[in-house]
This record gives sequence, structure tokens and C-alpha cells, in this order.
Amino acid sequence: MLENLRAFGDRLVRPIARLLLALRVAPDVVTWLGTVAVCVTALITVPQGWLWQGALIIGVLSLSDTIDGAMARLDDRVGRWGAFLDSSLDRVADGAIFGSVVIFFALRGEQAWAVLALAVLVTGQLISYLKARAESLGGTGGGGPAARADRIVIILLGMLAHGLGLPWALPAALVVLAVLGGWTVALRMRRAARSLAE
Repeated sequence: MLENLRAFGDRLVRPIARLLLALRVAPDVVTWLGTVAVCVTALITVPQGWLWQGALIIGVLSLSDTIDGAMARLDDRVGRWGAFLDSSLDRVADGAIFGSVVIFFALRGEQAWAVLALAVLVTGQLISYLKARAESLGGTGGGGPAARADRIVIILLGMLAHGLGLPWALPAALVVLAVLGGWTVALRMRRAARSLAE
């Protein structure tokens, strides 16, 4: 869903990308720094219960995922290594964000929600893997309502609302992600099966 807004986001961050290139900062450096910052922020703020603060900081830091791509395109550095690094570190950042939610619920004795958060984490990793694996075999494995951008926005909105006094918001976000994630996995499996059987 939100993947279609990537071009709009790219235009928004282009001035920042130009500035960083003028300062001779490499796109890969932005990718690494953004990932480390997201991981540290998530694993510090969320388990402590600083949910709205964590959501806002992670949301801003997640712009680095758009900035590095814009930098690569402006500097004509788009290549397979950059794409590989970006995708790999996205999985690390996702693990930290959703893993911190698992810890948040586990520390508060809410084991059912901790398990659901873990299931959503695994499903998200599977969604990304299905596309990559299908395409590596010459098939098609994309699509579905729970692409990475959608998952991140939903969990951050849940964290933000929960932290601002709506205790049902984060559990609700997990339920939505579980449903959309399962739907996306089924859809990608079906598309991969059809394309690889041809």
C-alpha cells in the first residue's frame, strides 16, 4: 500500500540527500548509521515503556532508508551491493523494532501479546524472504497489503497511540499486522507457485 508513496518521499528528502553528498557522505554510511540508530532507539525506549517517544524518534530515523536511496540515485551509485545492503539492514531494523515490542509485553507479564508480537516479527521476515527467494528463482513473489513500509507505519502508530494513553492501540496494531501479514504470505506463496510452475 504505502510502497506507492516512495517516489513522493524521495522528492521530500532530496535536499537532504544533496547536502550529505556535498559533505562527501557515502550512501552506505547513511544506511549503516540509520540502522544502528533505529536499533539502539527501539531497544532502549520501547522496553522502558517510552512508546510515543520511541515511535517518533524511530519514525524520523526511518527516513534514512529513503535518504540513502535518494543519495545513490543522485550520485549515480545505484547498484546491486547497495540494494543488498539496504535490504539486509532493513531486516535487522525490523527485528529490533518488533523484538523490542516482544520485550515490552514480556516484561509486563502479557505473554499472549508477546507471543503475537513474535509471530508478527517472524511473519514480516517471511514476507520479505518470499519475494527475494521467488525472484532469485526467476519467479514473482511480491504484492500484498503488508509490505515493509506498511508494517512499520502500523506498528509505530500503535506505539504512538499506546504511549499517549490508548492501551489497546499496540495490541490492536499487532492483530492488524497478524491478519495482513498472513494474507500477504498466502498471496505471495500463491503468486510464487504460479510463476515458478510456468
